[in-house]
Amino acid sequence: MEETFWDANGEWVSALITLVVAFVVAFAVDRFVIGRAGAVASRVGGGEVTAVSRATKTRLRLIRRLVFVTILVIGFALALSQFGKLNKLATGILASSAVVGLVLGLAARQVLANPLAGILLAVTQPIRIGDTVTIAEETGRVDDLTLSHTFIDTGDGRLVIVPNETVVTSVVVNRSTGDLTAPAMASVWVPPAADLARAREALARLEPSQVDVAEITPDGIRIEVHGPRRPGGTQAGGEESALRERAQRALREAGVLDPGESA
Repeated sequence: MEETFWDANGEWVSALITLVVAFVVAFAVDRFVIGRAGAVASRVGGGEVTAVSRATKTRLRLIRRLVFVTILVIGFALALSQFGKLNKLATGILASSAVVGLVLGLAARQVLANPLAGILLAVTQPIRIGDTVTIAEETGRVDDLTLSHTFIDTGDGRLVIVPNETVVTSVVVNRSTGDLTAPAMASVWVPPAADLARAREALARLEPSQVDVAEITPDGIRIEVHGPRRPGGTQAGGEESALRERAQRALREAGVLDPGESA
């Protein structure tokens, strides 16, 4: 029986068609990403080349290259799979691609963790826009919550940007929830040999709701001063700082602290 053209060259034709399709798909996806990048840059910069649009184009360029190469590698492996003798080699290339994808996924864990944490914050809402919070030793008002970062306005001209993974895994103090009538609390330190009775008497002039000796160390004694309860559930900003200053002034006037010492 005479061998037909397809019998003799079918594998090569199938491989060539597979490669052509892979190139077409790769270029189509690449052009789609370019079009999306231009649209985003136009919306952000109003048609002008701004720092934001440049940053967006830089990120998208990396994504374009990764997607383009990935599609070509898959197409090349599928083309090789058309040859019976090279089928094992093609399977090995696909397996290698899977391993590379796994490695890249592990490397991008930190990048993917922030959006996942952002979704968790959106669902559970331990903090909300407008709340006064303390995160990573930074206190301020939550200005914005995105999928990747939390923006905190500290009120001193700074905007602290905290990764959402840090927000989820750290201890967060939300000062806008809970018992809003609870009094503000400030800690003051006095020398180890200080007269605690005189210190209590001096702090009593502030009309606190409670005064506690919280800690005694060789370096000093820490006293917690609780201010009056807030009326009507209001929460004034800077109460702790003001209470600490008043407590320090009262201790100095009573002679518990020397004029050069700080509480």
